[in-house]
Order: sequence, then C-alpha cells, then structure tokens
Amino acid sequence: MYTPSMSAPVNPPGGNRRYDATNRRLAAERTLERILASAETTFLGRGYAASTMARIAAGAGVAVDTVYAVGGSKPMLFRSLIERAISGADGALAPDQRDYVIEMRAEPDPARKLARYARAIREIQARLAPLFLVLREASRAEPALGELWAEIAERRAANMRLLVADLMAASPLRPGLSIEDAADILWATNSPEFYVLLVYERGWEPDRFEAWLVELWVGSLLPD
Repeated sequence: MYTPSMSAPVNPPGGNRRYDATNRRLAAERTLERILASAETTFLGRGYAASTMARIAAGAGVAVDTVYAVGGSKPMLFRSLIERAISGADGALAPDQRDYVIEMRAEPDPARKLARYARAIREIQARLAPLFLVLREASRAEPALGELWAEIAERRAANMRLLVADLMAASPLRPGLSIEDAADILWATNSPEFYVLLVYERGWEPDRFEAWLVELWVGSLLPD
C-alpha cells in the first residue's frame, strides 16, 4: 500500500534554504546593479564631489545604509565602475579571461593582433574615458582615487609587457626597439588620457582613432 509516509519528500532537506539563498543572492545582484547605475549617472552628471551617497541611494531607490552594505563606500563604488568599464563585464576580469585577449592570442598574424587590440581599446575607452574625466578632477581631493588610478596605470604597464611577449611570439619587434620601449608605447597610447586628447578635445571620430592606433602600432612596433 502506497501511503503518504512512503512517498519521497516534496522538498528535499535543505531545499528551501538553498532556494532562499539563491533568491537573496539574485536580489542583492539586482540591487547592486541599480546602485552602480545610479552612481554612474550621478558621478557623470554632477561630478565626484557633489555625488553624495544620499543622491546615489535615491537614484537607486534604496536606503543609504543599503548602498554602503551592498556597494561599499563612494570610492569603492567608483572603483567598481572603473573595473567594469575596463573589463566590459559585471566586474573585474583577469586579462586572460577577456574576449579580445583570447582572440589576440589565437591570431597568428601580428598586425591583425594589433588591429584587434585597437578595436578593444576603442570600445574600452568609450566606457572608461567619461569616468576618467571625473576621476581626474576628483583625485586632487580624494586620495583613494589617486591611488586607484596609480594602481591601474601600473597594472596596465605590466599587462603591456605581456602583450609584447605575445606579439613577439608571432613576429620580432622593429630593429632597435626593446621590449620595455614597445610596452611603453602601447601603455601611453592606449590610455584614456590619449583618447580624451584626440577624441574629446580634438574632435576625432572613434573610427579614426582606432585606425590611427593600428597604423601607429604596426609602424612603430613591427619590422618593415
């Protein structure tokens, strides 16, 4: 006789707890998205100093305490936005996990490697340069942001040495050009400072900027 006591439990032990934990995690992720979206809008619209946590909270539709609990302090929110702009993902990604790096490493032709990187830089700077302008002003009064930018600059420099090593696996460098100098050329010209000068201040179209990067890098880094 098949009685209720013999049937399998409708919810396995711990099932409700796992379900609740998943729901809480998803709710926290949605809240963080709203907070970061509000923070970005507020930072870009008002500048860093005038972007109070109360304004960010109001834009996200949450309490100020929730902003601190989920997104962290104001410098931490700005760091999150910078990392997302660089990675093109929801958070920081190691370079070897980024799509364009994977594609560059799979590409055997050195000029096409550089062309793919130029496209990636154009896409990154479209996201990063507006935040850089905010940071440039704010870092004078907010030491944490100055430290953040110095950290990112050093991280980029290290990554450029890795990029040059990958490039040299496909082609020697231009005669007389050292690995360090090649990395420095890439580091300087892929920066938001460089993008802002040409696109924002001189009015270059992003397409022109990308094409010029390819021409510059191929001509400066690779042999004739």
